[in-house]
Amino acid sequence: MNPSEWQTQRKVAEQIWRAGLNAVDSTQLVKQSIRLTDDALTIHDQSFSRAELGRVLVVGAGKAGAGMAAGVEAALPSDFLEKHVTGWVNVPADCLRPLKKIHLHPARPAGINEPTILGVQGTEEILSQVSSLEPHDLCLVLISGGGSALLPAPAPGITLDDKLNITRNLAKAGATIEELNTVRSSLSRIKAGGLLRACTSKNIISLIISDVVGDPLETIASGPTINTACHAEQAMQILQQKLPGQIPDRVIDYLSHQIDSPLSETNQQQLPNVSNIILGSNAVAVQAAARCAEQLGYRVVNLGSSNTGIAKEFGVQLIEKAQQSLQQSRTGCDSKLSDARPVCIISGGETVVPMSPDITAGKGGRNQEIALAALAQIAKSSSSNICLLCAGTDGEDGPTDAAGAFADAETLRRANQLNLDISDYLNRHDSYHFFQPCNSLLITGPTHTNVMDLCVTLVTQ
Repeated sequence: MNPSEWQTQRKVAEQIWRAGLNAVDSTQLVKQSIRLTDDALTIHDQSFSRAELGRVLVVGAGKAGAGMAAGVEAALPSDFLEKHVTGWVNVPADCLRPLKKIHLHPARPAGINEPTILGVQGTEEILSQVSSLEPHDLCLVLISGGGSALLPAPAPGITLDDKLNITRNLAKAGATIEELNTVRSSLSRIKAGGLLRACTSKNIISLIISDVVGDPLETIASGPTINTACHAEQAMQILQQKLPGQIPDRVIDYLSHQIDSPLSETNQQQLPNVSNIILGSNAVAVQAAARCAEQLGYRVVNLGSSNTGIAKEFGVQLIEKAQQSLQQSRTGCDSKLSDARPVCIISGGETVVPMSPDITAGKGGRNQEIALAALAQIAKSSSSNICLLCAGTDGEDGPTDAAGAFADAETLRRANQLNLDISDYLNRHDSYHFFQPCNSLLITGPTHTNVMDLCVTLVTQ
């Protein structure tokens, strides 16, 4: 494949990937869901009389928080914003932008998806503001992926360091996002409905961009507006299974107390009326990417939005699927059914990278690991007609500045020139330092949205 051909393939793969990204643009999703008339403020399908409405407090957290907040302000005229709207949203430090009325708080550094003291301070401010509302005020909550780390409020007796160490160790042990959120919410004052219970207005609208497979409301950002039952016993089981002998005594004592003396059920009549509305998800991005690929003349194989498992294994599976799809296109059971179009495989979801305790891990993320495993399979089968792009829709892949990476014949050619051993980098989980010198990283910067990962695999005849 000559330079113009591989460059074109990469451009097409990125074009398809970005079509999926654009479909979940956080500013547009929120802006389109808000309408103000002379008589009412309507958010999604909920309307509030302007004559009876007090102030509108906008709070929230997530990697899409800045874009979502901008969408609120873009949907409302300046005079209404000035008179009625205030807000505080916790976002990553590289997502700050000037807004008129909603304060964006840098709750963690860029590229480090962990809670910080600044995050705790911001979360305390959110809890203070929602608890100061009058019944006729409206609380508008903006929730998106990454919200769990951006909304830290440790339970009494638990330190931020306790939660940090537990989260890090669980991630290294291969815990799923559901398991991580179960533990984090059990040790938090704002997660699992904590924000809902703290709010003193009559009405809450929560606009949500999902970063979790299946879009379970209680899992997205650990469900701050979902009044869920106590999961202390489940959290204890996860910790004992994943981190035997590594749990601080005060964490065990706190969870044991919650198990033995669970909080009485909150009086449902005292809770605000809450509407939790999912505006964007991985399925929306996958469908948009598939439509773009079809318009470009590809035969699309859509693997859906529920792809999970181990990143390394998934990368191999994608290349095997690409080879099978191409073979089916060429032959078919009936020669009349053969399809000469190139193939595009679209897949969404979120994989994991289990870490061995005896390996000092390098630098990378699950998308780069998928791409590196895919490249190993491309090399093994000498498949020069495959181009894979796997990247996080938030623009972050692990603690790196890359969203993901390309795996194709050009990556393999440059790796061979540089004498880079794919297996060595793969075994050390050092995908970033493999793809960087190969000029095969996709670097987008913050995208202001987050609906997990999106992978585009192109196969030419």
